[in-house]
Amino acid sequence: MSTPIRNLALVGHAGAGKTTLAEGIAFAAGAINRRGTIQEGNTLSDYHPDEIARKHSINTSLISLNSQGIKLNLLDAPGYSDFTGEVRAALHVADTAVIIVDAQHGVESGTIQAWDFCTHDQNSVIFVLNKLDHIEAEFDSVVENLKNHFGHEVAVVQFPLSVGEGMNAIIDVMKMKLLRFAADGSYTEEEIPANVKEKADELHRALVEIVAESDDALMEEFFANDGQLDESHFSGGIHESLAHRKLFPVLCAAAEKNVGSRRILEFIVTNAPAPEDHIADVLGTNPDTKQEVHLNAAPKDATTLFVFKTVSEPHLGDLSFFRVYHGELHPGADLVNEANGKSERIAQLFSMNGKNRKEVNSVPIGDIAAAVKLKDTHTNNTLSSRSFPVVLHPIEFPAPVITSAVAAKNKGDEEKMAMGLHSLHEEDPTFIMRLDPELHQTLIEGQGELHLDIAIRRLRERFKVDVEIIEPRIPFRETIKSPADTRYRHKKQSGGAGQFGEVAIKLSPRKRGEGYEFVDAIVGGVISGKHIPAVDKGIHEFLTRGPLAGYPVVDVGVTLYDGKEHPVDSNENAFKTAGKMAFKEAFLSAKPVLLEPIYNIEISVPSDHMGDVMGDISSRRGKIIGMDSVNGFEVIRAQVPLAELYHYSTRLRSLTQGRASHKQSFSHYEEAPRDFADKVVAESAKHKAEEVE
Repeated sequence: MSTPIRNLALVGHAGAGKTTLAEGIAFAAGAINRRGTIQEGNTLSDYHPDEIARKHSINTSLISLNSQGIKLNLLDAPGYSDFTGEVRAALHVADTAVIIVDAQHGVESGTIQAWDFCTHDQNSVIFVLNKLDHIEAEFDSVVENLKNHFGHEVAVVQFPLSVGEGMNAIIDVMKMKLLRFAADGSYTEEEIPANVKEKADELHRALVEIVAESDDALMEEFFANDGQLDESHFSGGIHESLAHRKLFPVLCAAAEKNVGSRRILEFIVTNAPAPEDHIADVLGTNPDTKQEVHLNAAPKDATTLFVFKTVSEPHLGDLSFFRVYHGELHPGADLVNEANGKSERIAQLFSMNGKNRKEVNSVPIGDIAAAVKLKDTHTNNTLSSRSFPVVLHPIEFPAPVITSAVAAKNKGDEEKMAMGLHSLHEEDPTFIMRLDPELHQTLIEGQGELHLDIAIRRLRERFKVDVEIIEPRIPFRETIKSPADTRYRHKKQSGGAGQFGEVAIKLSPRKRGEGYEFVDAIVGGVISGKHIPAVDKGIHEFLTRGPLAGYPVVDVGVTLYDGKEHPVDSNENAFKTAGKMAFKEAFLSAKPVLLEPIYNIEISVPSDHMGDVMGDISSRRGKIIGMDSVNGFEVIRAQVPLAELYHYSTRLRSLTQGRASHKQSFSHYEEAPRDFADKVVAESAKHKAEEVE
């Protein structure tokens, strides 16, 4: 019989203490004999050089522990919004989220984000109020904050005897005991002091009531026994309520002092749901029939696993982190990557403990491990047995919030740069690279400036490509505001056959989004039918590189209504040139304007930073289009020109001390202000002159 498993992700706002708590839990489980610290750079989780240097998590680390005969897979995820993809992936494969909340600040944007991801993936949730030993820590007000945000199912399981410096005792309302913690993290049980007994009784009753509400049989027992439950029913009810998101318990910690870690470990082992509690809910799609299938319908000997993370390790190659959703995995197994139909032979398998790995001979259902040397498998891929082909639902990674352009510093490195960027994308799907044929730039996109900086550093170190980061060009558009009428004659004679073509055209503005239209209004055959397409063809040369500043032309109607031709000298090239030059003349006399892309942005910000954020939006030529209060945060919806959004995520973090987050997406094009457009046109003319030189 395989060892029972618990899969948990430690998530929350940056700086809440996730890695420190993970270290305390690992120490309590006996996985390490000395707790490391972020300051010393020797924790299990933050082992990458970038993490040690910056003193915060960048990657999700897997810590595998054993306690009381149960295996725990702890996924310690970063808190910075730049690495949201890591959080998203960790929660996708975890059954339970442990959301760590800084008791000094309460609910922050990272807390909200983690909750939203948990709601999407239906993770069970345990809240841990950390840093209760700090002088500005609060407990009751933060719990109220949690309830206001996340509902009455938030229930206190522990509260501190006191907060601030010297905090070392917690009242556990499940045990109905005071737990006093020693320096090594162990604790002794004492009777609850009289001055807090009434509070403990009240919180115990509230917890019992929430548990009873989750099940009809428990509710009957609750009413029959004057608001009490049998101890075993109470414990079982905690597990079931937690598994089905009917209870969100609140636990306490001062992780730096190792207060609370051991009891949190015990609570997880006893109460957190196991993979089998959710396996019936796991759905996939048959890649052949496209029909939805339940994994529990698979044959017993079939294996299905999902790759949620890929990292490149020195001297080892790509390491694929996966969770087994059906069957049992052994080295030598032949599975099919349902994303590309290619077969994968499983080689070595590892149980991971931070950077330390231990080779294993099998990975059972529900377990999380890592494999090496998968040739054609990347993050978000499903591997399955041929007898039961299935694709599991992919991780829905967040859209980018920042874009930069990159260029190789050394000639000849372009191909190597492209290969390196593509490899980094396969490792981290939230890092996106694309070649923009319109802007003639290689663009990189991600979740923040730090996210892109880390990717470029890895490109330099791993692929030996030196690049420069430059501001991306803006995809402006050109159009007209008034009609125009032009006649143009193209005549060229240079010995032998000449060239002759004369056209008369009318230009008219069209509604935004209607595009380009060419109308043949020639009557009487003044231009032969065979030459009319050439006029349209000549105009098309300006549609991709407009007369005003070299940007694509949109929403213009052209009517060809008159012209002349020569029986000998007229040909396709002559009318193509005539059409092109007539269009240019008409366009420049039709009140041409520059259109700029406008983006929708949605900012979630604490109310005390509202003024600063709104003022900054105004300074960026932005327009506020709406505001709401959601989960205790103010949500500002605005429209801002793309030209004003370069590195906006960095500015927003600076304005709000990292407490705000934002999303952005393209909305529409609108006319750029005259002074701004004049600068763009002048810059374009300067570049043209430099190209000629």
